Amino acid sequence: MSERIAELATNLARVRARIAAACQAAGRERSEITLVAVTKLFPASDVIALARLGVTDIGENRDQEAAAKAAEVAAAGVEVRWHYIGQLQRNKCRSVVQYADMVHSVDRLPLVETLAAAADRYRERPLDVLLQVNLDEEVQNAASGNEGANGASKRGGAPPSAIPELAEAVAAQPSLRLRGVMAVAPLGADPAVSFQRLAQVAQHLTAIYPTATIISAGMSGDLEAAIAHGATHLRIGSGLLGKRPSAR
Repeated sequence: MSERIAELATNLARVRARIAAACQAAGRERSEITLVAVTKLFPASDVIALARLGVTDIGENRDQEAAAKAAEVAAAGVEVRWHYIGQLQRNKCRSVVQYADMVHSVDRLPLVETLAAAADRYRERPLDVLLQVNLDEEVQNAASGNEGANGASKRGGAPPSAIPELAEAVAAQPSLRLRGVMAVAPLGADPAVSFQRLAQVAQHLTAIYPTATIISAGMSGDLEAAIAHGATHLRIGSGLLGKRPSAR
């Protein structure tokens, strides 16, 4: 076993132990949780190693890097499930739909239209999508006791009030399949408060769309809070792969 594979195996064991403990504390089954390894800036060799260790859900957030990495992994004969988790620009939809199995970051109506058109043309089966919910202002206002507008931050996401319209738009597209919601806890906020609000948004969504059961929430630093509030998919980067290399 190479030194890098041994390092990944050790990190994976720690992450799995944290997940198991969090599930036990929350009264949930470990089988409810999908671990998505976020491999941004890490080589395809790490993806291949993780797959051989049993981690076959891989998250990327830059199309140029992800497309090349997906091709390299496929050429090695390794099958993984690719999750596009970064902000998605409309001019990247054509590329993304050709390798991604799920897009976590659908947050505006024009993107729904472009993504659906690309999926219809370049895929043989519907593309799974999650609606990215931006909780920044809502959570900050709740913490301060103020009421404010529902704006989106630069990192993306639609305010909770926009989710019903987005969901309707996705559900109307045969080439897309609405699977649930995603969010990132606002910087400086209590992640438990954020994920509790996301769970409420998810509950309202599944009441109308029963198959939209995925909640993508939680990263290396807050996975316990995410599991406690219903997360089904965890996006784990540094806790699994170590310190991220400098951007090339």
